Amino acid sequence: MIYLMRHGLDDENFIGGWSDVDLIEEGIRQVESVGEKLKSSNINIEKIITSDVKRAVTTSKIIRDFYPNAEIEVNALFREQNKGVLNGMEKEKAKILYPEYFGFIPVDKTYEGGESLLDLYSRMKKCIDYILSIEDDTLIITHRGVINMIYYILNNIELDMNKERFNVDHASVHELNKGKRMIRKVF
Repeated sequence: MIYLMRHGLDDENFIGGWSDVDLIEEGIRQVESVGEKLKSSNINIEKIITSDVKRAVTTSKIIRDFYPNAEIEVNALFREQNKGVLNGMEKEKAKILYPEYFGFIPVDKTYEGGESLLDLYSRMKKCIDYILSIEDDTLIITHRGVINMIYYILNNIELDMNKERFNVDHASVHELNKGKRMIRKVF
């Protein structure tokens, strides 16, 4: 089994994407709690692969405290959707400067200097075989968008803008059964 985990809570006053927004105190506590749950559930983690975005890297370091022998590999493949000029921008400012990116957004609408949700889907679809080839007992620390795309791809669901469909909360953990090509939320 491999596992996917969304990073802990970051400052939601800012646009995430490829920004270097880091975890807030509540996010650190969330990740510590998940580390304890993973360990007490006898889930073995030998390797941690993390997105290179700061909030994911911080999450990986906290989880490694519970698995001190786990190797950490930083991999940009697991980055969130690139929101271009909006990456790291205060949400209120972004709503004024770029109102077209709020409310209903078509899946093929590209962020200025970034990518569309469809681009993220395509990026993840190209690497699904790689993901399925990752060794068991690996934890991938990534972002809601990436985990959502894996749900869409493995379940053959048509892409839409419903970010909440798969319940990918901050610091949630999802189990990927490679043989059955199935993903489900663990906690």
